[in-house]
Amino acid sequence: MMRVKRVPEPADFDANVRRPGARCLRKLRNSPGKSALHGVILTPYWRKCLDDLHRLYNGICAYLCVFIERSAGGVSTDHYVAKSRAPKLAYEWSNYRLACATMNARKCDFDTILDPFALKKGTFRVELVSGRIYPNPARSRLECEAAQRTIDQLGLDDPGCRELRARRFSDYLILRGAQRNPAAEDHFRRYSPFLYEEAARQHLL
Repeated sequence: MMRVKRVPEPADFDANVRRPGARCLRKLRNSPGKSALHGVILTPYWRKCLDDLHRLYNGICAYLCVFIERSAGGVSTDHYVAKSRAPKLAYEWSNYRLACATMNARKCDFDTILDPFALKKGTFRVELVSGRIYPNPARSRLECEAAQRTIDQLGLDDPGCRELRARRFSDYLILRGAQRNPAAEDHFRRYSPFLYEEAARQHLL
């Protein structure tokens, strides 16, 4: 994971998502026998902004930090604060993180995952050849514990994620060739920004 810069909501977000969502919440609150919204199924108006979410965050999963192909159907809206915990945030752009379907499913309603928007630079480190991700040992004990908990809860260091990171770095080296190649670096940065950041830090570009 790496820090993600928050971008402003799209111009039509209020009309397409927030206001219809507010009407949905009011209707549910006023339904007979509904004294609370926990456990209810909300109308997924957030899907109307998924194209914008993908475009504005450059298609990069906030947790796995690799490009998600929109046409492959693996793009999803993660509610950083789970809908089950705070229904009032279900239709707020500030609560959305672009996530691949796998990471979104693994995150579920955990409230102890580090927020990509608030992440300190250099919280995580990667062994580029093996793909292993781990907390930066230079951080405090509490910061390392929080980073490791995030890794464990999201499965960021499982064999599949390791293989993906190692393969992306290997592909970059093949594309680069024997010496630094600006086009290869641009491609690497575009599709695997966290790995690019780590490769630059380790002087492996």
